[in-house]
Amino acid sequence: MKNILVPVGSSKNAKSHLQYAVDFAKAFDARLYIVQVYNVYTKAGTMIKIDHILERESQEFLNSLVSQIDTKDVDVQTRTLKGKLIDTVELACKKGEIDLIIVEPRTNSIKEEVFLGKTSGKIVKQTQIPVLIVPEGYVFRPIARILFAVKSAIIKKEGVLEPLKAIQSKFDAIASLLLVKTPYYNEGDFDVNEELSNMVNNTTTTENATTFQGVLEHFKSNDPDMLCVVRRKRGFFTKKWEKNTILKKDFHSPRPVLVLSGLK
Repeated sequence: MKNILVPVGSSKNAKSHLQYAVDFAKAFDARLYIVQVYNVYTKAGTMIKIDHILERESQEFLNSLVSQIDTKDVDVQTRTLKGKLIDTVELACKKGEIDLIIVEPRTNSIKEEVFLGKTSGKIVKQTQIPVLIVPEGYVFRPIARILFAVKSAIIKKEGVLEPLKAIQSKFDAIASLLLVKTPYYNEGDFDVNEELSNMVNNTTTTENATTFQGVLEHFKSNDPDMLCVVRRKRGFFTKKWEKNTILKKDFHSPRPVLVLSGLK
C-alpha cells in the first residue's frame, strides 16, 4: 500500500481526519494525496471566469489544513481537482496508482443525524477503489482485530483482498471471518478458498436477513478495531446507499470500516 488518496471538504472534522490519514500512511510508509474536488456551474451570459478563483481558494484551504497537522515526514501532496466528483476521483486514482481512499463520514457540515453524507456515500458506492471510512474524531491506533463480514466467500476478482492482507500483515492483526447466510444464499457461498482461509484466524456462521444485521449481532462480541465489508450489487450497503446518504439510526460504526471492491 504505497499511495493513499484523501478527499477533503469543509467539515469541522477535516483536521482530525487528515491527522488520522497521515498516521495511517506513516505506518505503511505511503505517499498521501490530499485533494479537494470542485466544479463550476455557469449561467448563460455570465462574463466572469471563476475557475482560477476557486482553484486558488481550494489550494489555500488545503495548505492551511496541512499546516495545522503533524505530517511526521510523510510525503504529503495537495491537489485541487476540477470536475464531477466520481469521474475526477477515479481519474486521480488511476494516474496516482492509488491503493486506498480514506474518507470521513461527512465531508461537509451537515445534520448530526447523518452518518455518511452524500459526497462520501458517492465515493464509497460508485468507485471501485478500496475505501476506508474513519469515524469522526477517531484517533489512529494499531489494528489488532479485524471482523470481515460477507454473505458469499466466493472470490473471482484477482487482488481484491490485497488491502485487507496489507493491513493485517502490517499490524499482525487477528482476522475473524463472519459468514452471513441470507435469503439470497447459494450453494457454495461459504466455500472459503485457500487464500482467504490462510488469512483468517477463526470463522463464524450466522443466519440473518442481511449481512448488516449479521454484523450488528456479532460486532460487540468480536470488538474489532476495524470492520471489513464488500462493495457489491447485493452487498452490505445495497439499500442503505441507494441515495448515497446513510442516517446514524440505520448504520453507525465506532470503528473504521474498510470497503473492498466486489469479490466477483
